[in-house]
Amino acid sequence: MNFNEYQKLARSTAVYPEEYKVIYPALGLCGEAGEVAEKIKKTVRGDTPLDVDMRMKIAMELGDVLWYVAVLADDLGITLDQIANWNVAKLNRRWRKGKIKGDGDNR
Repeated sequence: MNFNEYQKLARSTAVYPEEYKVIYPALGLCGEAGEVAEKIKKTVRGDTPLDVDMRMKIAMELGDVLWYVAVLADDLGITLDQIANWNVAKLNRRWRKGKIKGDGDNR
């Protein structure tokens, strides 16, 4: 499966009111990213090891993150293939300029 195929499948399972287009998936993305961070935090704190079971739980949350990214992009009229290509081009530009580290959009 490629990014655009996944995006179409994700869209087919998206159920939320039209008036919350963009807003709903953006908020869901924040929540799911938080769940990923919470699971990793618990391994850092020592509550649970980063074992096969925990890795699978994190993978499941990452799947939810991917779903929200796909649907949000679709709401914006952008394909995941476009996003992936733009991101790689941006990272390559930063790499060539010696600015892969740091912060800010215009590195």
